[in-house]
Amino acid sequence: MEETKNRGKLGFGLMRLPKIGEEFDDEQICRMVDAFLAAGYTYFDTAFVYLGSEEATKRCLVDRYPRDAYTLASKVNVGVVKTAEEAKQQLEISLQRTGAGYFDYYLLHALMPDRYKKFEEYGLWDYIKEKKAEGVIRHIGFSFHATPEILEEVLSAHPEVEFVQLQINYADWENEHIQARKNYEIVRKYGKKVVIMEPVKGGRLADPDEAVKALFDAVNPDATYASWALRFAAGLDGLLAVLSGMSTIEQMEDNLKTMTDLKPFNEAEQEAIDKAMDFYAHPVTIPCTACRYCTDGCPMQINIPEIFKAYNIVLSGGAMWEAGPAYKRATKESGKASDCIGCGQCESMCPQQIPIIETLAKIAEKLEKR
Repeated sequence: MEETKNRGKLGFGLMRLPKIGEEFDDEQICRMVDAFLAAGYTYFDTAFVYLGSEEATKRCLVDRYPRDAYTLASKVNVGVVKTAEEAKQQLEISLQRTGAGYFDYYLLHALMPDRYKKFEEYGLWDYIKEKKAEGVIRHIGFSFHATPEILEEVLSAHPEVEFVQLQINYADWENEHIQARKNYEIVRKYGKKVVIMEPVKGGRLADPDEAVKALFDAVNPDATYASWALRFAAGLDGLLAVLSGMSTIEQMEDNLKTMTDLKPFNEAEQEAIDKAMDFYAHPVTIPCTACRYCTDGCPMQINIPEIFKAYNIVLSGGAMWEAGPAYKRATKESGKASDCIGCGQCESMCPQQIPIIETLAKIAEKLEKR
């Protein structure tokens, strides 16, 4: 299951593709795909719920390259369906959207504490094993956002799993909510390959807190902050791919530079990373990665990620006069934090398990009464 001869196993996450307005920027996406493949990398990752991503994958990858030039992953998500049949139909729809013929890697998407048993109830484990036997799927895995105890339960029950996609980055390594290190260690205990998602934490570690920037700048001022995050993730053992959700050709070029000539941390760099991990072990900011899973079904059309981003200005030591305008921009054409009706749709979809309802109420109290 090795994907590249390059030292760093870079994967192209197709969730945050560049757009011009509401339309995908196919010209830039094609340039990114070309650069990625030219550098010797092959792992592309999309999903049924990444709106427009599978179709863009067809236009910019599948229609332009022979099928053996790349490997492609997609996913089935039970959070957007009400029946087992609807869930099973996602595979056929994804195959139609991408035109790929088969998926090299197919994942049960986002196993979370209140959702992971749905995959059993809907018979999806047996279904994807059947599809693997038919050749429609080559390798079976799942992506995971829950506790080490649940992870152990799933891996023990399903020896057919070949790889697990985990959220791993230096900020979450010792974070008591994400428990990245513990989850990674369990996957390796079972001898499974690891696909890393969110190595740059949705872009947050490309622009980390000022205290972390100071740590890194003191040791290696020429390195981009994103490269620190990628090097941490890529330095782990047992990797199938480190997914980076690249949105610009510049991000692609920086990631290729980092991963193609991947260097382990020297002593000073390792010390800086250790201190950064300590800094983030007990976060004070809202750990939102702007995946936007929470927004699609919000009945009040609240732009939750942008509201959280505005409030994080305050939580990270910024001034209220900075957060206020950011909050107004976040709510200019959508619902305010106080519009939340507490339906819980957003919390059921949040991979970071953020208490969104409670947090929105707190933000409304702080930012709407100024």
